[in-house]
Amino acid sequence: MQAPDSTASKPSNFLRQIIESDLASGCLDGRRYAGVPGDARQLAAAPLDAARIRTRFPPEPNGYLHIGHAKSICLNFGLARDYGGVCHLRLDDTNPEKEDAEYVQAIRDAVRWLGFDWVANGVSHEYFASDYFDLMYSAACALIESGMAYVDEQSADAMRRNRGTLTEPGVDSPWRDRPAADSLRRFAEMRDGRHAEGSMVLRARIDMASPNINLRDPTIYRIKFAEHHRTGSRWCIYPMYTFAHPIEDALERITHSICTLEFEDQRPFYDWLLGHLAELGVLARPLPHQYEFARLNLSYVVTSKRKLAQLVTDGHVAGWDDPRLPTIAGLRRRGYSAGALRLFAERIGVSKSDAWIDYATLEGALRDDLDPQAARAMAVLDPLKLVLLNWDEMAGDAAALEACSAPVHPHQPERGRRGFKLGRELWIERGDYAEQPPKGFFRLFPGNRVRLKYGYVVECVGALRDADGRVVEVHARVVPDTRSGTPGADAVKVKGVITWVGAADGVAAEFRLYERLFVDAQPDAGGRDFLASLNPDSLRVAQGWIEPAAAAARPGTSFQFERHGYFVADALDHAAAAPVFNRTTRLRSGV
Repeated sequence: MQAPDSTASKPSNFLRQIIESDLASGCLDGRRYAGVPGDARQLAAAPLDAARIRTRFPPEPNGYLHIGHAKSICLNFGLARDYGGVCHLRLDDTNPEKEDAEYVQAIRDAVRWLGFDWVANGVSHEYFASDYFDLMYSAACALIESGMAYVDEQSADAMRRNRGTLTEPGVDSPWRDRPAADSLRRFAEMRDGRHAEGSMVLRARIDMASPNINLRDPTIYRIKFAEHHRTGSRWCIYPMYTFAHPIEDALERITHSICTLEFEDQRPFYDWLLGHLAELGVLARPLPHQYEFARLNLSYVVTSKRKLAQLVTDGHVAGWDDPRLPTIAGLRRRGYSAGALRLFAERIGVSKSDAWIDYATLEGALRDDLDPQAARAMAVLDPLKLVLLNWDEMAGDAAALEACSAPVHPHQPERGRRGFKLGRELWIERGDYAEQPPKGFFRLFPGNRVRLKYGYVVECVGALRDADGRVVEVHARVVPDTRSGTPGADAVKVKGVITWVGAADGVAAEFRLYERLFVDAQPDAGGRDFLASLNPDSLRVAQGWIEPAAAAARPGTSFQFERHGYFVADALDHAAAAPVFNRTTRLRSGV
């Protein structure tokens, strides 16, 4: 069981209030748990559950998790942690055509990377829906025997027509009142593979006139001849998610089943199913309760797994871990930290009302998390050579190099200093030079002085151009006795400071400059073609230069490149001899 965390500093929300009320009322007392999921018979002699609450994170392994799942992970695992409970990792693998072991492993990796675990007191609480297929089949048979389910042999079109509308009741199936023994026999034949896909389904027998369409005899089992990633070809009938999910919750003794709002209309069936299975002696009381919260709607992204898969399979992005995607794998490769996603989830909170969160909120959480962690470095992304014409006079030798240093982090002196070399030739940003500067331009132009950060004040004397008139080299002269950190450093006042990388020890690097994948804040709103909103400039690759210490960093290391923003050494392609950095996010405006 996870140790409870202090909730005093946690912002309250309706879910916390429900949990606190339940704990105070004692309605969760008396729950039994055998250490593994179980039905009513298995739990009858089990000890009392030591976990104060149980939650679960139940993704389907049919794709990579995204930022919305990160919110759910933080919510479910966080509530269990804060209230002395346990959170289960459950893989809802009831749709064999779309699920794969690759996605299972990706889900595990994402949960652990975010800082959570499903192991409590040495016991793993990782479960699969497919673990319960036998028991689900038995539960379905119990419903049939009690007259609460029947095998329907209508065509899919007929079922759709007869379901009714929001204003008109449905029409009873001609198979609705067939004898239980007949339905049991047909259901067994479905299980044994004796009928074709789509030829029949098992339906709950509830109320075809219900104002809630989800209660109009919903389908709970269908025939599907597909290889399952865990059970192989053993089964050719599979439970619907709406049938499997509540049973899984009850077997695992979940106390608070937290879903997004689109499942709110399914809650009456959730309660109907659990209530009847408890009456039939299949499931143990007390039963779990479902609570809904608003899903994450984040601007400039799509989070539909189908649409994300389309972006990947159609080649609009380079894979599930493409840094432009909102997948956890993509965000991680772009340089987002686990702490930033946890902070983001905490800041946006939990509510019952749908709302759009601006992507800038996520970027703000990222900067706040990275700022105290990321080492600083200088990088030049659009290089232009700067030649210090009087360097040999200053140093006594045109080839001489002068050691410079700067703090690894400006507010953490204990992290030490980083070293680099200043010499006659440097790399600067092309945008730091202007022949005819606009108003307010304080960098290099003929006759102006600037400070080379951590180095000297220099005075620009002009530039060389190639045959096409493009500036290829800027010339300047060092102003003597102005080295940073020396008594004369403040003798010459300048308005501009520019970053640089020495030509002698700088390392050539590739910079992948990522922008938002979509140009519209809500690319798929109103049923629009989201592909029409793709940003053609979502990735630009630049070749530049980097400090030697940054080049030697391990893949996955984050930096703040001074003036440019936060970057990360690419997890796959970065090497000391051929550095590759992904831009994570820019600095705040004005920083």
